[in-house]
Amino acid sequence: MSEPHPVVEIFSDGACSGNPGPGGYGTLLRCGEHVREISGFDPETTNNRMELLGAIAGLEALTRPCHVHLTTDSQYVCKGMTEWIHGWRKKGWKNSKKEEVANRDLWQRLLELCGKHQVTWHWVRGHAGHPENERCDELARQAITKGSGLS
Repeated sequence: MSEPHPVVEIFSDGACSGNPGPGGYGTLLRCGEHVREISGFDPETTNNRMELLGAIAGLEALTRPCHVHLTTDSQYVCKGMTEWIHGWRKKGWKNSKKEEVANRDLWQRLLELCGKHQVTWHWVRGHAGHPENERCDELARQAITKGSGLS
């Protein structure tokens, strides 16, 4: 008999100092009592790319299939994965203006990762006191400071 898939909560946020500019993401994973924090930096990126990378980093950290509750303050990421991506794929990765979907490489990476897990997407308002979202924002900003050599 196989073990049931664990339930994992992932919280992610991205930040950019200038857009484009130096960027970072912060991700918090929680499974029961276990908590793990991840962050990353890119010297020249956009806020949307960092938002996507925060979610990607959380899913890439999982070592087996899980039931995932993924919370982000990015409407771009949340609506992208729950509403827009189906149309983009049908239209050959073109948006409503018939232009190439921005950040297609990351959307495809995220889509592939979601295929390994059962992911439920949740949106929260940023900078509104949500403890895990605030922590992810702090991790993202720390990554920018450290990566930019400002620490």
